[in-house]
Amino acid sequence: MRASLVLAACLALAASLGAPARAQQDTPDLTPRTSLRVCADPNNMPFSDEKREGFENKVAELLGKDLHLPVEFVWFPQTVGFVRHTLGAQACDVVMGTVSGADMMDTTNPYYHTGYMLVTREEDHIDADELGDPALAGKRFGVVAATPPTNLLLRHKLLGQTTSYALTIDTRYESPTRAMLQDLVDHKIDVALIWGPFAGYYITHDGLKLKEVVLKSEADTPRLDYRIAMGVRPNEPEWRRQLNQVIQRHQRDITDILIAYGVPLLDEQDRLVPAERTSAR
Repeated sequence: MRASLVLAACLALAASLGAPARAQQDTPDLTPRTSLRVCADPNNMPFSDEKREGFENKVAELLGKDLHLPVEFVWFPQTVGFVRHTLGAQACDVVMGTVSGADMMDTTNPYYHTGYMLVTREEDHIDADELGDPALAGKRFGVVAATPPTNLLLRHKLLGQTTSYALTIDTRYESPTRAMLQDLVDHKIDVALIWGPFAGYYITHDGLKLKEVVLKSEADTPRLDYRIAMGVRPNEPEWRRQLNQVIQRHQRDITDILIAYGVPLLDEQDRLVPAERTSAR
């Protein structure tokens, strides 16, 4: 992730998915590997944690089994300097979650597609999927500061009725996304605009009586959906090719892991794919 990796460079998803500066490497691409060394945050559920409970931990273990390599996690908080101190320092060899095509590292083929969600209470029966919907008039919003939905709130002049949650935090002690959803449950806000893997995981894991819909994007604003891939050092095409092959062989297994964690998956038209249809692929 790996949170779940989600980037301010890619419009603030980096805080949850990790990836500041472009990594460099000097070692040959075909250096023998004795383990699968994974760069990961030690406390960033649902992406990863030291107990190996996150979905990125599970996907990494799937990769290790296929490659016949023991999995070794190299822990570092996904803050500024994450890539520099992990992948760039050659302490580990793969970041499990980053935006496909991000320029801070080379990326594999994407292994899932998700986006920002508009989350409301089930009891309110709100069906809106865009901020201009009259059903949202007068509602109180929550958003993580500097993430893409902030631009929509600004466009619709809704910042005055919005609670902002911190982007840069110490994940050992804080979870602004979970706090936002709790504020929604407690009627302190009425609508949460939140990165999909966080929304889906907490709604599913904690049994919250909330519902999520895909937040609809608008022209001339930052995109709200992203294809998520794995990150490797530049100039390691053979390693990237191996990972691509593993992803292709186990895409259905990976998808099942994501579904188990409540990660909302999108199709090519950015529509939410029902879990039963996704796992049947």
